[in-house]
Amino acid sequence: MKSGPVFFIAFRYLLGRAKEGGRYLRGAVAGIALSLIPIVVTLIVADGMIRGITDRYIELGTGHLQLYNSYNSENLDSFAAELEHVGGVAGYWKERQSLGIVSGTNGKTGVSIRAVDPKFWEDEGSKRYLEIVEGSAFLENDREILLGTALAENLGIHVGDTIRLMTARVMSNGNTIPRITPLTVKGIVSSGYRELDAAWCIMTYSMGSQILPADMSNNHLLVKINRPYEDAERISGELFSRLGPQCWVYTWKELQRSQYSSYESTRQILIFIMALIVMVAAVNVSSATSMLALERQRDIAVLKAFGTSPKSTSGIFLSASLLTGIFGSIFGISLGLIIGRFINEIIHGLEWFLGTVSSIFGGGQVKILDPGYYLEEIPIIIDWKAIAAICFFTILCSVIASWLPSRRAGKTSPTELLRKN
Repeated sequence: MKSGPVFFIAFRYLLGRAKEGGRYLRGAVAGIALSLIPIVVTLIVADGMIRGITDRYIELGTGHLQLYNSYNSENLDSFAAELEHVGGVAGYWKERQSLGIVSGTNGKTGVSIRAVDPKFWEDEGSKRYLEIVEGSAFLENDREILLGTALAENLGIHVGDTIRLMTARVMSNGNTIPRITPLTVKGIVSSGYRELDAAWCIMTYSMGSQILPADMSNNHLLVKINRPYEDAERISGELFSRLGPQCWVYTWKELQRSQYSSYESTRQILIFIMALIVMVAAVNVSSATSMLALERQRDIAVLKAFGTSPKSTSGIFLSASLLTGIFGSIFGISLGLIIGRFINEIIHGLEWFLGTVSSIFGGGQVKILDPGYYLEEIPIIIDWKAIAAICFFTILCSVIASWLPSRRAGKTSPTELLRKN
């Protein structure tokens, strides 16, 4: 039998009347669709959370690339001049990083000191993610600093307060003694992700050069490029070839390797767990195919009596399972994409509903995603390659699961089927 009639019969079985076996295949379609919805939503949310957090780290923290001078850490001007000739570079700024201790109203705590060119905060990527909670992010002189939100809250510090920053100072004899520097808080800022800015103490690069010794700090160039996710490795290689072995170039993926790998591992584990649900749904396709074969034994007997080969008979039921997988994938992925697209609105709606219910019973506001620890808005990222892979995997599982019952139906003797019916 040609493939056209085979698919036509399989399609009729899928859309046929419930008492003729169609209900089994349609039930399998619903099962596949329901199993795919959480996978697609999980994929969109996971990718959105990873991208949202990563964007904040690379735009406000590490930059897209970092350049170090292995011969003389203080000499970065030659690197800066060479960057002018590299295509795809959006901007670069000097930065010096170290550790210190800040004293405030509520005590003192360790901080991460970032002495960076103030123009870094005027970059479009920086401005997109930097939230000014209080005051201003523009440092007018070297005695002004910016503090992260969590740090300011813990120390009870507000804009206009004077804090004391303790760093180390190396004497001429080589001994290290504390250096106390009074600074005025110009602004309190947030990246929108608590773990990133929890210990931020930001000052101008010139001030950092005065109070942070070269041998006790990191001095480098922060570089941003137009396409950090696509061109970071390429531009890194080009810079290394231009500047030679004296230049150490690190991409954001290398700088955030452990954290980014952790996010990816979590994402893959979630998808793997969800994929198990798809495999369970595929077992339902196998059961539906078996029940369909039992319901349509008379049809099988008639087809075989007219000379239909066992291979073509099996092909009818395999085609039915293939169509089941296709329709289930289409419905499930479509619903998952719709829910994923409006996931922020759904979350805010749930927060409003749960908050309303909670207030009735004397409770407080309900936050599903606390912006202090998570992202307030999840970016919508759709990985079409992953969606296509999920679709293909679902259809493949549906066909494989129904292979045995389809093969059994094709090998059944027509005489035996007619005698039973």
